[in-house]
Amino acid sequence: MTRTRYGDDRGAIVAEFAVALPAIVVVVLLAVGALSVTGQHIRLQDAASDAARLAARGEPDGRVAAAVEAAVADATTAVTGDGEVVCVTASAAGFAGLRIAATGCALAGGR
Repeated sequence: MTRTRYGDDRGAIVAEFAVALPAIVVVVLLAVGALSVTGQHIRLQDAASDAARLAARGEPDGRVAAAVEAAVADATTAVTGDGEVVCVTASAAGFAGLRIAATGCALAGGR
């Protein structure tokens, strides 16, 4: 005759894993998304800084935009200046449609 024990734990690990797995997947996806956005922001910041130096030297806006687009695909640029300082703002779509922007400035005339 087989006796049934109270508090039998068979299958408990599988049930706990089934409950925890979706949470683990969400955390991993958020971490990957955060790394992706951070990497893209760094590339965008570097490109905006390089483009600002190009614009400060008097390069045409097309060349400035091409410098940013070479680093980050489908990025948009805006060049502004007040005479002494030229700034380039670059933006692009990131993870999950999040818009990422970066600004780089340089002294006009390449000084």
